[in-house]
Order: sequence, then structure tokens, then C-alpha cells
Amino acid sequence: MHPILFKLGPLTLHSYGFFMAVGVGFALWFLYRQAKAQTLDSARLLDAAFYIMIVSLLGAKIVLLVGNFSYYLSNPKELLWVARSGGVFQGGLAFGLVFALWYFRRKKLPTWKIADIAAPALALGHGFGRIGCFMAGCCYGKECAAPWGVTFHDEYAHNLTNLPLNQALHPVQLYESALNFLNFIVLFVLLRKKKFDGAVFPFYIINYSVIRYFTEFFRGDHADKVFLFQGPSPLLTVSYPQFFCIIGLVAGIVLYTVFKKKHEKGA
Repeated sequence: MHPILFKLGPLTLHSYGFFMAVGVGFALWFLYRQAKAQTLDSARLLDAAFYIMIVSLLGAKIVLLVGNFSYYLSNPKELLWVARSGGVFQGGLAFGLVFALWYFRRKKLPTWKIADIAAPALALGHGFGRIGCFMAGCCYGKECAAPWGVTFHDEYAHNLTNLPLNQALHPVQLYESALNFLNFIVLFVLLRKKKFDGAVFPFYIINYSVIRYFTEFFRGDHADKVFLFQGPSPLLTVSYPQFFCIIGLVAGIVLYTVFKKKHEKGA
């Protein structure tokens, strides 16, 4: 784990920011290539992506702050972590989606054709982002007795994220990274074979909801403050992120069903 890639005088390059930038770069490259292939206005699409990313980042931080308001009220110094972190991805996705729907409608852009292109791009960028989480020590896992457990020793990362040191943890960030890259491949195949607009984006919501729901079982950074309710076993316990995953799963299925029926009626 290397939260700081290198220092050059006053310049410090953090691994989290670096991999986030790599993820954004690959996502925008994918959007540009697919927009060209589908004869969309790539310049207007990249402009939209820029604004959506800003709104998503703000939304992710707002959800992180609101979801843990009492904690940050009792620990105001931890607000610095809100400023430095990426925030809650699901919150950013929700804010970004609502803004995108409004923006595309206002600019008269083909909403669901663009959404289908954006779906694999999101999964690709998120895969790189989770590598950044691993390098920085945030979103860390529970204690792990398996041979692939990872032990962290960096004091700087511990001070930033409260990451437990000197004990083996599940590399849950890498679990999610690998699953996001797999999701990218699945969505790209669906994009190549789609028969109607809106056939791909719902599967991004469905697939990521499933990914996040199960990786949550291995997360160790939440503590009690983000559980909707706690049962006698992990399988009977639902965290707020898992609750949002259930909502996302249902929403994705409903959305796909609506587009599929619309296509069948028009066929």
C-alpha cells in the first residue's frame, strides 16, 4: 500500500487521486470512441460528462456527510476526511443520474442511447478508482484469516482513514475492482449486441447493486453507524449501502422491463 506515490518538492502525488484520474481518463476515452462509432456529437457528450462528474462528486460527499451527520457533529475534525475522500459512490451515482436526465432533456440529447454508452464507462472508471482506494487504505475490509489477507503498515494512511494496522484484512477494494472490470466486459458485450436504447444501462444498475451488496459483507470501515438494522448474523444484517443496493436492483429490473416492453410494442 502506498497512499503517496511520490513527493517532488512541494508537489505530492497521492495514489487515490492518481487512480481516480486514470479511471476518469479511461472512462472519457471509452465515451469518446463509442460516441464516434454511434455518430453522436462527441464534443457535446464530453461536455455533459464533465458537468455530471462535478455533480456526482458533490452528491457523493453530501450523502457521506448526511448519512453520518451525528458522527461528524461529535467529531468535527473528521470533516477533513469528507473533503479529501471521494464520498459515497451510490450517492454520487444517484445525484449524477438525476442531473444527467435533466441535462440531456434540456440539451435535447438522446438520453438512453448515451446512458447505454456511459454504463460500461462507469464500470471501467470505477474499477480503477477502487485500486486507488486500496492504495490509500480507505474502504478497507474486515479481519481476514485467508491466505490472501493483506496487512497494512502505513501510519499516514491510518491517520487519514483509521485503517487498522498490522493485522490481515480482506482486500475488499480489490474484490470490487475486479468485479467492476468484469462488469465492464459484460456491459460492453451487451452494448455491442443491444437491440434497443435503454437495454444496457439498467444492467449496470443491476450488476453493480449485486456487486456492492455482497462486497459489503467484507467491509470493515463502517462500524455501527451505517447499519439500517443488525441481526444475529451478517446475512441478517443490512447496512445502508446494502439497502440502497436492494432499491437499485429493483429499479434496474423495472427500468429494463419498461424499455423492453416499449421496444416490443414498437416492433
